[in-house]
Amino acid sequence: MLDWFWPAALILLPAPLLVQKWLSAIPETEARLRVAQLESWPTTQKLTNPNNNTASALNPWLLTVLLWLSWIFLIIGLARPHWTGDAVELPVSGRDLMLAVDISQSMDERDMQLDDQAVNRLQVVKFVVRNFIKRRTGDRLGLILFGSNAYLQTPLTFDRNTVETLLMEAELGLAGKRTAIGDALALGAKRLNDQALESRVIILLTDGANTAGQFSPMEATELAQQLNVKIYTIGLGAESMQMRSFFGTREVNPSRDLDEASLRQIAESTNGQFFRARNPEELEAIYRSIDELEPTEKDPEIYRPIKSISHYFWLASLLSLSGLMLLRWSLPYLTRTHSGQINQPPINNGRHQ
Repeated sequence: MLDWFWPAALILLPAPLLVQKWLSAIPETEARLRVAQLESWPTTQKLTNPNNNTASALNPWLLTVLLWLSWIFLIIGLARPHWTGDAVELPVSGRDLMLAVDISQSMDERDMQLDDQAVNRLQVVKFVVRNFIKRRTGDRLGLILFGSNAYLQTPLTFDRNTVETLLMEAELGLAGKRTAIGDALALGAKRLNDQALESRVIILLTDGANTAGQFSPMEATELAQQLNVKIYTIGLGAESMQMRSFFGTREVNPSRDLDEASLRQIAESTNGQFFRARNPEELEAIYRSIDELEPTEKDPEIYRPIKSISHYFWLASLLSLSGLMLLRWSLPYLTRTHSGQINQPPINNGRHQ
């Protein structure tokens, strides 16, 4: 469909006629010489070659046509014509997820295995969460890293590569050795405050209990409730592992400091859910289950492809103007040719000087 950005520019099309009419209406005040029987005077037209009539009639007509074409194409180009394609509906569905990841010193516990090798908890988190981030096409993700303090590493963004990179660069103890769960939740809730009500989600992963920070977990939970933020909590850590000592091997619980009761209460109070991950497989399953969260439904966006064609008219105007100038420059030559004013050698009448 042909459409215009500035259709009002088309009113300039008859401007040359209006200017010509206005100028012709101005009375002439020049003095003129009146000559009797002017018709009997020889004129240049009568003295020239008869073939000049065709040239003199043709050239002004071509000049006028080219001049008008140049003007018309210029004005059409100024009106910015363009082709508008059929409407295309872009499906928009996504969530705003704030990932809060514990990087306190306790995440260095080597009670996990990847490829039959003992690794610490943070290495498992990086391995699983990076795959989770890659799957979140269409969602906006933010990243909070917390230890003794909580830091916003990445605000909500569609740039999943940046979120993944900053997660992989996280180091143990970078935010302190202790665990500020309350501060991490409060920071995430505040950052989600400007988002749609159905889209405010925090996924908190920790392996311990709140031991630092200005906000307690319950105070942060109350703030999340007021801001309609849903919180999913994940408790990470194996329940048993073999420890070798001078007296032999004994079984210990490396997750004895994990406060499951508080994490469960935080999730239930905000209509979320508590998950327990004892190994990488369970953690992967948890994040895949979070993948099944209902997406935030938003109004579909309508897109109409637009292709501008104004440059074609500007090019046509330039070509018409170029033809006009070329014709004007060649007019004297054409006139001399048709009038027979061509250099000829002098006629020798047989007389010698």
